[in-house]
Amino acid sequence: MTDGADGPDLCPRPGHAPERTGRGGRATRALRSPAGRLQRRGPVLLRVCVGTVFLWFGVLKFFPAASPAEGVAARAATRLTFELLPPDTVLPTLATVETAIGFGLVTGVLLRVALAGFFVHMAGVFSALLLLPGEMWQGDAPVPTLEGQYVIKNIVLVAACLVVAADEYGRTAPP
Repeated sequence: MTDGADGPDLCPRPGHAPERTGRGGRATRALRSPAGRLQRRGPVLLRVCVGTVFLWFGVLKFFPAASPAEGVAARAATRLTFELLPPDTVLPTLATVETAIGFGLVTGVLLRVALAGFFVHMAGVFSALLLLPGEMWQGDAPVPTLEGQYVIKNIVLVAACLVVAADEYGRTAPP
C-alpha cells in the first residue's frame, strides 16, 4: 500500500519504514499530553504519597504495639540521643515528629520545614544501620535482616523527597 487520498499508509510494505513526521506516531502524540501533565504534577504526587506514608506510620506509633518498627525505632533513637531521651519518651516523640512531617508533606503547609525535618529524620533512620548492627545485618556479611531491609527501602523515600525539594526550591523564594 502507498499513501493515497485517504492519508498515510498505516500498514507499510515489508522493508519500508512508515512515514515520519518528526513528532512520533499517533501513540506517542497521544501520550505526550498526559506525560506532560504528570511531569508537571509529579513532585506534588510524590510529596503527597510520601506524606501519606509518614502520616500513617507516625500515627501508628501513638498506639503501643501497632507499629512493627517501633522497637527498632525506639532503640535506635535512644542510642542516637546518647540515652538522654528515655525509651518511654522516644516513641511519642518519634510519633509526633513523623506525623508533623507527614502533615506538612500532604498539605504543603510549612513544606520547607517539613522537608528539612524529613531529611534529618532520615539521617536518624539510616543511622540504625550503624547503631544496631546486630539487628540490621546477618552476621558479618552485607546481608540485611528484615529490619535492615525496612530501613534500606527508605532510600526510595529520600529520592522522592529530593525531587520534591528540588521542585520546591526551584520556585521563587517565598515573600
